[in-house]
Amino acid sequence: MESLVEHLQRFSELLAVSRTTHVSTWDPATVRRALQWARYLRHVHRRFGRHVRIRRALEVRLQNQWRQEGASGSTPVPGLTNFQALGRGDLLLSLRLLENRALGDAAYHYLLQQLFPGPGVLDTDEEALQGRLARLARCRSAVQLLRFSGHGEKSALEDPVLKTQAELLLGRLREVPKAEAEGPSRFLSTLWDRLPQNNFLKVIAAALLLPPSSPRPQGEELELGTPKTPGDGAQELVCWLLAKSDVMAAFCHSLPVGLLTSVAGRHPALSRAYLGLLTDWGRRLHYDLQKGTWVGADPQHVSWEELYGRFQSLCRAPPPLKDEVLTALEACKAQDGDFQVPGVSIWTDLLLALGSGS
Repeated sequence: MESLVEHLQRFSELLAVSRTTHVSTWDPATVRRALQWARYLRHVHRRFGRHVRIRRALEVRLQNQWRQEGASGSTPVPGLTNFQALGRGDLLLSLRLLENRALGDAAYHYLLQQLFPGPGVLDTDEEALQGRLARLARCRSAVQLLRFSGHGEKSALEDPVLKTQAELLLGRLREVPKAEAEGPSRFLSTLWDRLPQNNFLKVIAAALLLPPSSPRPQGEELELGTPKTPGDGAQELVCWLLAKSDVMAAFCHSLPVGLLTSVAGRHPALSRAYLGLLTDWGRRLHYDLQKGTWVGADPQHVSWEELYGRFQSLCRAPPPLKDEVLTALEACKAQDGDFQVPGVSIWTDLLLALGSGS
């Protein structure tokens, strides 16, 4: 056990160094030894992954190491902080070295040769590492595209950039293991916190309008954590929006009205949530006798014109969405007293306006 702990601690330090300028002193032999070390510890992860006591003991030793070094005034970049990281130590090491510009040319070229030696010369571990690097590259490309691409007000699926972003997002959601803590929800929340939010909302809307992905060929093996049914990515987006009231409000308030209507027509759960928000917004308006119209008590409240425009767009949608909207308005009108004259209930006035203008 002590020997294994020492190996873990040394490799953890190696991972920390791999992000620093110290790698400028590395030669191809150093890179080779580092990769061999990482692969050995990946085998350790496979062997002891189900031994709870051993795993916990190793994690405690690793965490104590970083705590002690932090207390002594040294603040290295943490390498291995838990046993689970052992299973991807080779991926972390390879990625950090590839991204570190301080790595010398000879060591860098050797690293590329080891990671991508060409067809017919890979062993099983190298093939697995290549596959994981490729998936990670796709994920990072998706995030970069989401972060930096901009576009105009084209229809969501007519804009090729927006459509590509949406496809990348759904593809990434299908790769996020649900077994992880909070799974796709945590991933989406991270994107929401880090990306330009208005653009991200448009990408979500476009993703929700994409046609369902085609079924996998019969007999194709699924990777661990991959959803077993196509279209799960869109469902994860719906669940996340419904669980995040602030994001749902921004989604409904910021996006173009026609785009929201299209999304509502495709996803009944979102149409109900959208209708709920619209009725909440309507209840915040009061009738101004002097102006002869409905106004908000706060400048941030939606105007009568905006509220009417949103309901008008929904009522121009094909059934069953149009019928659901009119039924909801009739129910609100009945709760208000079922008035038939204008200026008393906003729901009466909306129904009258929609009846003459839709």
